[in-house]
Amino acid sequence: MKYDLKTFNKEVDYYTTKLRDKVKGKVTFVTLDLNDHKAFYSLAPLSRAIHNLEGDMHVMVIDENKTNLDILKDIWYAYDDLTRRKLKTRKTRALKRFIDSVDKRTKTKVFKEIFKGPDIVLKAKKEGFSGTIELKYCYRWNIKYRWNELLETSYKIWKHGYDLQKGEKAGISFVMVPSEKNTELPLEDYLDSYSLAMAMASAAKRFKVNLRVGSSSDRFSLLAKPVRTAELITTLRGCELSKEVDEDVFKKYKAFSGLMRIDRMDLTQAGFGIHAKGYYGKHFFGDSIGYPSLDKKTRWSSPGQLMLKDRYEPQTALEKRDPVMRYAITETLPIDIFIETCNVDYDKLRKRSEKIRDIFNKCEYIRVIGEMIDGHKTDFRVDLTSKDGRRRLFTAQDSDVRTIIDQEYYKKTKIKAGAYANFPSGETFVTPESVHGMMVGDVVINIDRSYVIPEKSPIIVEFTGNKYKVIKAPKQIKEAMARERGEARQKINDIERSQSLPKDIIRIYKKNFWNIGEFAMNTNPKAKLCNYLIVNEKIARMIHVALGLGFEPDRKTMYHWDIVVNAPRQKLDIYGVNKDKEVSWVLKKGEFVA
Repeated sequence: MKYDLKTFNKEVDYYTTKLRDKVKGKVTFVTLDLNDHKAFYSLAPLSRAIHNLEGDMHVMVIDENKTNLDILKDIWYAYDDLTRRKLKTRKTRALKRFIDSVDKRTKTKVFKEIFKGPDIVLKAKKEGFSGTIELKYCYRWNIKYRWNELLETSYKIWKHGYDLQKGEKAGISFVMVPSEKNTELPLEDYLDSYSLAMAMASAAKRFKVNLRVGSSSDRFSLLAKPVRTAELITTLRGCELSKEVDEDVFKKYKAFSGLMRIDRMDLTQAGFGIHAKGYYGKHFFGDSIGYPSLDKKTRWSSPGQLMLKDRYEPQTALEKRDPVMRYAITETLPIDIFIETCNVDYDKLRKRSEKIRDIFNKCEYIRVIGEMIDGHKTDFRVDLTSKDGRRRLFTAQDSDVRTIIDQEYYKKTKIKAGAYANFPSGETFVTPESVHGMMVGDVVINIDRSYVIPEKSPIIVEFTGNKYKVIKAPKQIKEAMARERGEARQKINDIERSQSLPKDIIRIYKKNFWNIGEFAMNTNPKAKLCNYLIVNEKIARMIHVALGLGFEPDRKTMYHWDIVVNAPRQKLDIYGVNKDKEVSWVLKKGEFVA
């Protein structure tokens, strides 16, 4: 391990001793300055200690702009005035009317919980965290590793991936270190992600942007309650975007918002998220009421969906408002892998992906045929056209968030969808019309996290048009699939019961629950085999297929599981066939010929 693990564990022990019997079941809210590196790196052992003690944590790293923090404080004070001090002011009356309206609409009494302030407040000072509890900084576990290269890579992502501009509002979300019992990914990778987040933040500052960085404790179920202080921010953001809607809930919110001046809230224009195992949790307001378009022709389940307006959301074509942000993600990658796969020539990478895209977009269907290995053989057909002549088109935009509007999609459809990307990048992908045959997944799958698939115990999936069946899979992966599929089904049922989304969208979710969402050719020559889906699904010459959600509005559902296939190992032949029966080869025996 590149870090001093002995020191890290001692620092966790220090925080554990100081916080024992103080944080269980409570929210610890931490604020610090972006330039305070000691405080930032102390978050790693602090979060491990709090999570071991069964507490929650929410961090806001403050740049020059403290508006969002000020809004939270104002609302916490108003709620305290309402519930503890029993004051009757314009603000408390407006807040109560808003809460009562939500309770009436949802037939519950739980909404008020998110307005309660944090139980423990810590603010970074010169020598340590100060506030409800005094804590010293514990950052000596961190050792700088390939820092200049990491900074260069981060700068390249912002410049060539985002085309970040002076004055833009950029946001970075990072991950906390989970409890020992919930740490299924390598601890070193979690620790690497702190350097990754700091490098991305430091590089962004070179563009003179308005920057916000934050994190909250992950949940390990789609149906779990989120951290309540994070849930408050999410709810305010969504309601602020919907406050002109002619519904009682939003009328009551608008009155409250005006008194609290919530319109000060900053919205991110360029977002970058680092992900690990886990979820945000069940967003109560979105799942129970939803966020309507201004003309009420459709509704959204989260403010993030509305802000991004991704191309695969059914609501996007009906929503008249433009997207306000572009967004990209990575995982808790080791620093070496992040540098090697992301510090690339993005123009070259895009041209490579576009070349494959253009070949496939001339075809009616694609054949993927491998050799028999250990009694299993990949052999399937990807159909790209429907019976009525509608064509599914490949895209190659997985590294391009240089504009808020997805330019490739806009040219095809004249619909303004938000741009979304992965880093590392390098694939050309399509939502198939249908798929028939058998696939042997032998690299990695991403469910609630990335799971490495043993070569001797692959995932065998049968495709029958618009349905898949997992014939065989390792026990741990099968259990994770069943768990997430069950929670996804429950989430759809809850949304249907609450009518927070239109019936036609619910039908789409149900219809595609067992569908095949994606076929993709990987194109990044710098990507190498590792434990993470986001890298392996980019390895040049390999392919991946996703179960569940697709990247078209009519193919939305609640989950998306990418499975990577080792084309060189299985010696895959991949070619497309056009309407004149002409064949265009892309891969022969696992090697590029295009």
